[in-house]
Amino acid sequence: MGIVPLAKALELAQEYDLDLVEVAANARPPVCKLMDYGKFKYESAMKAREARKNQAHTVIKEMKLRPKIDPHDYDTKKGHVVRFLKQGDKVKITIMFRGREQSRPELGYRLLQRLAEDVADLGFVESNPKQDGRNMIMVLGPHKKKTEAMAEARQAQEARKADAKANPGKSQNAAETESAETAEDAVEAPAEASADA
Repeated sequence: MGIVPLAKALELAQEYDLDLVEVAANARPPVCKLMDYGKFKYESAMKAREARKNQAHTVIKEMKLRPKIDPHDYDTKKGHVVRFLKQGDKVKITIMFRGREQSRPELGYRLLQRLAEDVADLGFVESNPKQDGRNMIMVLGPHKKKTEAMAEARQAQEARKADAKANPGKSQNAAETESAETAEDAVEAPAEASADA
């Protein structure tokens, strides 16, 4: 429209049943648009929401270990660390020393080095092991950013949904098989209980 007096602009807005919205207040002269203000507010809120959805919050997960951890327990804890790193989260590993174990910090250091080597394909050592009172702490950072991990998880979920839609019989049969197995387990359990009695 070019430069128009304010009264003329308001008159145009009324004529077209729209709102006169100031877009750039600092410009000389100020820039205004004729638009539906409610729709404009809604669209800007949706854009802000979408931006927040894609924004990743850095989370530090913590995993606590003991120097004399059992091999099976170590594998379980390592599995948790792997899951956290795949999700794009940082992991703080804490080795807790008790009593005389404090005089053997090399046990904790070796355990942390072993864990770092086991998960080297998913993460890297962000801060090296250091003694902090009775604890030894190391931080592992993921190779993948949180946003990348979230995008991959979303794609995998969409692929599963598409697969379930394409093969509805397959997923239903799997669910029926699973429910049949749990029913068999439920039937076997009372028989064992009565045999014990």
